[in-house]
Amino acid sequence: MFNRNASDIQGNFSKVFWRNFRKNTLAFGSLIFILLWCIAAILGYLITPDPTPHANQQHLELSTHRPGHVAQLLFIKMNTETQKVSLFRQMISGKPREYSVIPIQRYWFEGAWLHYETYQGQPGYAGIEDKIWLPDVVYSLAPVRDTVLADIDEVGFYLLSGQAKRARIVDLQQDVMQNHIVNQKFLLGTDRFGRDMLSQLVIGARVSLSVGFISVIISLVLGLTLGCIAGFYRGWMDDAIMWLINVVWSIPTLLLVIAITFALGKGFWQIFVAVGLTMWVDVARIARGQVLSIREKEFVLAARSLGLSNFRIITRHILPNIIGPVVVISAANFASAILIEAGLSFLGIGVQPPMPSWGTMIREHYGYIILGKSFLAFLPGILIMLMVLAFMLLGNGLREAFDKNQKV
Repeated sequence: MFNRNASDIQGNFSKVFWRNFRKNTLAFGSLIFILLWCIAAILGYLITPDPTPHANQQHLELSTHRPGHVAQLLFIKMNTETQKVSLFRQMISGKPREYSVIPIQRYWFEGAWLHYETYQGQPGYAGIEDKIWLPDVVYSLAPVRDTVLADIDEVGFYLLSGQAKRARIVDLQQDVMQNHIVNQKFLLGTDRFGRDMLSQLVIGARVSLSVGFISVIISLVLGLTLGCIAGFYRGWMDDAIMWLINVVWSIPTLLLVIAITFALGKGFWQIFVAVGLTMWVDVARIARGQVLSIREKEFVLAARSLGLSNFRIITRHILPNIIGPVVVISAANFASAILIEAGLSFLGIGVQPPMPSWGTMIREHYGYIILGKSFLAFLPGILIMLMVLAFMLLGNGLREAFDKNQKV
């Protein structure tokens, strides 16, 4: 009976681990929170209210409006060819602008003309009155617009393709009211440039999660390689690698990241390398310690007696047995990477505008904390705090689940 139970537990390691992990409510909730934000970051422009590249559609008249603000927007078709974008490309890099957008506060029709009053930043303030030809709102027009005859109920015009077209004025007015005048609600308000805060936060999550993911991958590759070599071979290789680890360890992480960033330059990809090259020491120390404790185990000695190569022993027999502590330290490194990226962006040496980043959003709006619009800086700050806390709780939950699994 004992042998059957032991065999069952060993054969269902992942099942036992998952059961232990789900008992930790905070860790399991943190995992769900992280997964939801990962899904939102992956979908990106497909779910953001502003699908333009970098969610950078600006309306200065709507700057620093509070969450829930509703604005009336006039969408005017641009007189350029519409670029066809695949769904995947739109998800990755956004959709080019097809419309010029003007915030308005009232409009009316006079024949084939749409008259409107612009919105000046505060409800009730008199705006500038202007007008635009109805076909120019609905279609992309060619420069020549007066060569098609029309009567009192119709207008004629040339499309950008050169095709002559006639349309009833009543139909154009109906099209404008239904499709080109939109009451848009900004759920989380607008930033100082009038950009949608929700879109900025979702696209900014891509930067934080991408930096964390790629930095952890870099740290795992370097840390596991050097840690396993140092712990398995010992001798002068261990001394040399430990010397390198101690040297890197002695340099403050933020200063080292700043130095690497200055050497590589500012940018999206440079920040990955800069953060990743500073985190491998934690992984290397953990891996070395674990390998030192495992290298003399019976199964490793048995593998050596069978004549297996050192590479096979390390990859097939040692690495699977040290993966638990490495996963835990990787979760902590993920949280650290998010904090470091936010700090670098706040200092202006991380991700560069117009690409949104939570750290950049705080830098641009921290002055509004004392101006009664603190939500502009608090929203990205709270998200950074929650994301870091989620990864720390996830790491603690993984450690406890691994410990319980080993006891079982």
